[in-house]
Amino acid sequence: MNLNAQIKTDIKDAMRAKDIAKRDTLRNIQAVVKQIEVDERREVTDADMEAILVKYAKQREDAMAQFKEAGRDDLVAKEEAELLIIKAYLPEQLDDSELETVLKEIITQTGATSMKDMGKVMGAAKSAIGSKADGGRINVCVKKLLS
Repeated sequence: MNLNAQIKTDIKDAMRAKDIAKRDTLRNIQAVVKQIEVDERREVTDADMEAILVKYAKQREDAMAQFKEAGRDDLVAKEEAELLIIKAYLPEQLDDSELETVLKEIITQTGATSMKDMGKVMGAAKSAIGSKADGGRINVCVKKLLS
């Protein structure tokens, strides 16, 4: 079962269980999927779904940070709950040592030797790692390895 079908099934399950937070979060994701399908007139793939989920998770994290600054703990809790639901559909994140190992291999493959080659390494890393690590974490690790 692909990710889009899984989310549709989980929406139905959340409706049956009267889990309002999960239902609403997954419906928001489905709205984005539907928008892409209508605008681009194509079926959404698992890679597209992963990108949508990563983007949605990033939005939740940004909103959470803003709500913390404003002292809105009620909204922070809501965003955290949505983030947990979203992360259940994303692939397992690489820990720092695994990320460093993968990046060392990429640096060797690309022949990077200095910070001038960072763009080359980042491009290869994003395609190799995908959504298994945040771009910010990749960037920090690449800078550490190249300097």
